[in-house]
Amino acid sequence: MRPRNSVSETNKAGTVVFIVDDDDDVRDGFTRLIRSAGMQALAYASAERFLLELDVSRRGCLLLDLTMPGMTGQLALSRLKQMGSQLPVIVVSARDDEMMRAVVRELGAKMFLRKPVDDQALLDAIQWAAASPLDVGSA
Repeated sequence: MRPRNSVSETNKAGTVVFIVDDDDDVRDGFTRLIRSAGMQALAYASAERFLLELDVSRRGCLLLDLTMPGMTGQLALSRLKQMGSQLPVIVVSARDDEMMRAVVRELGAKMFLRKPVDDQALLDAIQWAAASPLDVGSA
């Protein structure tokens, strides 16, 4: 069954969702879901690789895991902020506590979702984040 979607086909086709998660199964599942909704998915197994290839002027949305070997999601958020990226970030993590939520909000994440995440909730979050106006100058 194809997920319901309230965004026009034109807008969906232009949405790029970057997925950064070290878990192959999670990355593949998110990629399939996003593509089934008519959006482009670009997946990365590490934050380092994502940041190396990121064009900060590119529009879209980032799904970011927190707990990864090497560069953590927290550090990746900090680097994105330093780079001046306005890419909206949705943190999707099994690690969920109030302190972590506060830290990622302070670093600029738009939303925090706990794994496992409902498919439709994730698609709705992506649509909301990608449609949100840029927060120029905000934390």
